[in-house]
Amino acid sequence: MNILFVADPLEIFQTYKDTTFSMMREAQRRGHRLAACEPRHLLWRSGEVVKAHVRDITLTGALNDWFEERGRGSRALKDFDAVLMRKDPPFDSEYFYATHLLEQAEREGARVFNRPASLRDHPEKLAIMEFAQFASPTLVTRDAQDVRRFHAEHQEIILKPLDGMGGMGIFRVGADGLNLGSIIETLNHHGTTTIMVQRFVPEIAQGDKRILVIGGKPLISLLFGKDFLGAYAPLMVLMVVPVLGVLSFPLTPMLYALGKAGGPLRAKLVASLVFFISLAPLSPAWGVAGAAVAFVLASAVNVALMLVQLAGEYRRSRAA
Repeated sequence: MNILFVADPLEIFQTYKDTTFSMMREAQRRGHRLAACEPRHLLWRSGEVVKAHVRDITLTGALNDWFEERGRGSRALKDFDAVLMRKDPPFDSEYFYATHLLEQAEREGARVFNRPASLRDHPEKLAIMEFAQFASPTLVTRDAQDVRRFHAEHQEIILKPLDGMGGMGIFRVGADGLNLGSIIETLNHHGTTTIMVQRFVPEIAQGDKRILVIGGKPLISLLFGKDFLGAYAPLMVLMVVPVLGVLSFPLTPMLYALGKAGGPLRAKLVASLVFFISLAPLSPAWGVAGAAVAFVLASAVNVALMLVQLAGEYRRSRAA
């Protein structure tokens, strides 16, 4: 795949903690090609598709000079296999406009992750409000009195802007409320800007953890155990089989009841043939995962053929 990362300037990446860098590293490890640009490099001319001035890069594995630029050029976003919007906050007008350009590219056929409309409608700071059971008590307001009441209730609090990142603009206020008034005025700009307030969690001193799910491997580990992580790809494919099994369970007795005892056998024979025919190209190309795909394909054909036979019997009974 050819993947475009819309991100901050590569030269300011802090690779020891940057999740975009982790995504790039894993993508390159899996054999994908990397390109990068900044939101300011997006452009859309009338009568044309959305493009970007991009840099083709390769990761070096070095600590400081961590990437090499292989070339530059202007390319349509729809020509990439995937476009990842990874620009850090602030969520300002330029970020907003970038999502509109990305959404137009999406309409033209580009595969943009995450969807630009979702980035606008579901900002990450406010998203935690939907999961109150997993987060520290939180208040979103621009009203100073609401903040003071929240402080009186929780004693030790954290105040932060909604458009910040990386610890910028975060204040901690203790039970004594020292400087609370001036901090509120600094952040909410005298009541004109909405801010976030949270109860302080002392455990933050132990550091925080960020789980980056690539390909769903934590799910496989949870369901089957860590020993099965090596079989991640075929297991994910084979998880379709139980669903097909449930669908096919009543079909065989239904065909028998209609006097079509040979129907299930014919479906099985054709499905077996499909399995061996598809196994020949898929297994060399994708290994064990290819064999799993062939098996799922055969199972789907088996179900489809029995459904076709039942549909035919139903039409004949209606005609009679």
